[in-house]
Amino acid sequence: MLRLRPLDRRDHQLLRVFSYEAAFWRPDVPRPPPEEALSDPRLARYSVGFGRPGDFGMVADEGAEALGAAWWRYFQAEAPGYGFVDEATPEISAAVLPAHRGRGIGSALIRALEAEARDRGIGRLSLSVERDNRAAALYRRLGFKPLAREGDALTMVLEVDR
Repeated sequence: MLRLRPLDRRDHQLLRVFSYEAAFWRPDVPRPPPEEALSDPRLARYSVGFGRPGDFGMVADEGAEALGAAWWRYFQAEAPGYGFVDEATPEISAAVLPAHRGRGIGSALIRALEAEARDRGIGRLSLSVERDNRAAALYRRLGFKPLAREGDALTMVLEVDR
């Protein structure tokens, strides 16, 4: 049975796995070795030191297996993430293992983040997604709206109803 639980500092390795999955989602493109990819500061910023003030996330697991995760972090203007909007808007990262996609796990994780944002009085969430990533359609269904485009990537924002 699928269960959602909060991420915590002990989940650092899970964040690395799901950061890698989020960044290298294309099944038809060779992936770099995980350690090489995760040592890139542009990707590492999404997982290194998770648990700092403002960080929040959820893991979806079934039994002892983690199937997906979604989390947010706040970034500063001088060191923005890919989906950076402003310093008051946390940026979401999310991924589901390929074998478990299409089961509603991503939707459940994003809805859990939205509910937590609402409880915390956070007005909006942002993310970055490549336009041809199937997840872009999911984000639209969940209420995210395109805000900006850079190359093939969209920055999208979800206005959280309070």
